[in-house]
Amino acid sequence: PPQPSENKRVSEDGGEQAKEGGGWSEWGGTSEKGVQFCSVRKLATLEGILDVTLDPDTAHPNLILSEDRKCVRRGDTHQGLPNNPERFDYSACVLGAQRFMGGRRYWEVEVGDKTRWALGVCRESLNRRGQVTLTPEDGYWTVRLRSGEYRALTFPSVPLPVSFRPSPVGIFLDYEGGEVSFYNVTDRSHLFAFTDTFSRTLHPYFHPGLSAGGKNAAPLIICPVPDQAGGN
Repeated sequence: PPQPSENKRVSEDGGEQAKEGGGWSEWGGTSEKGVQFCSVRKLATLEGILDVTLDPDTAHPNLILSEDRKCVRRGDTHQGLPNNPERFDYSACVLGAQRFMGGRRYWEVEVGDKTRWALGVCRESLNRRGQVTLTPEDGYWTVRLRSGEYRALTFPSVPLPVSFRPSPVGIFLDYEGGEVSFYNVTDRSHLFAFTDTFSRTLHPYFHPGLSAGGKNAAPLIICPVPDQAGGN
């Protein structure tokens, strides 16, 4: 696998926090892990395509969710929402309402021309207060786009070679198999696979990123997955 240039941890807002000591999170890569894209879509059709919706009780107060709970974008104002324990109070993210405790699931998220975002899965039993760090050891299995660079947020993070802008991004979870894979639906390529052992409840994770003066104001959109049962 490619070697990291720096030994840093990545925080949710795209900044990086230094951490003493070394350490290289296990990287599944594309040769050892990662089902072919067409097979993942067929598998999703056979096992039941996951209809992901956003959980408003987890959404940071600056996030605006659509009525159908399929879209999320960063707003300009802090909404007066209940300070319930499920809600992220610092990290401007939102979780999917669906809970994963087993099985294989696949969903797709339209990122369009956004310049910043992070997507993946995370543990339900997370501290929702204060700044979070997006690494597997902290309960997050995610990839992000920031400053024109795609990275898998291992520790240290790993740059991803992307030839075509992924839009949408496909996310595949194999709970028992210990895999979270990401796909570029644009060119049907496999981007990255995390390997781990899951024993706790997981949720889809969405971070639309700062609006950047309107340049990144577009929403993340959970989009329907085409029926692939009879095709490629």
